[in-house]
Amino acid sequence: MISRMSHSCIYVLDQDSAKAFYTEKLGFEVRFDVNMGEGFEGAGEGFRWLTVGPPDQPDLQIVLADCRMGHDEQTAAELRSLVAKGAIGPGVFTTEDVHKTYEELSERGVVFLSEPAERPYGIEAVFRDDSGNWFSLTQPR
Repeated sequence: MISRMSHSCIYVLDQDSAKAFYTEKLGFEVRFDVNMGEGFEGAGEGFRWLTVGPPDQPDLQIVLADCRMGHDEQTAAELRSLVAKGAIGPGVFTTEDVHKTYEELSERGVVFLSEPAERPYGIEAVFRDDSGNWFSLTQPR
């Protein structure tokens, strides 16, 4: 039986910039940052395996993937376009106090698309990462 999800992928436009955003602005930890070298099918000359995660969730690795990883050039270009225009919302991050987290992240320069607002499932604010991906920041009921 499947017991849990260990990895999730977020496509980014620039891995160095994304690493800085997720660690310096969101406060995540780097889990891995290694060059996988040559010889990986679909990866061309190799790729960078960059993962981060929230400090309180050590069993989750979020892969900050270059759009070329595992894709041909046409697919990679399509992914880059979708990410850049903000068409992809990879997920939901939770917090115990969305108003406090909203203020803290805003002070660090995180761009919010909406302020905290009451929703049927809790209080939610929406922000973008430095590539254009948007996320729900939610304080569940």
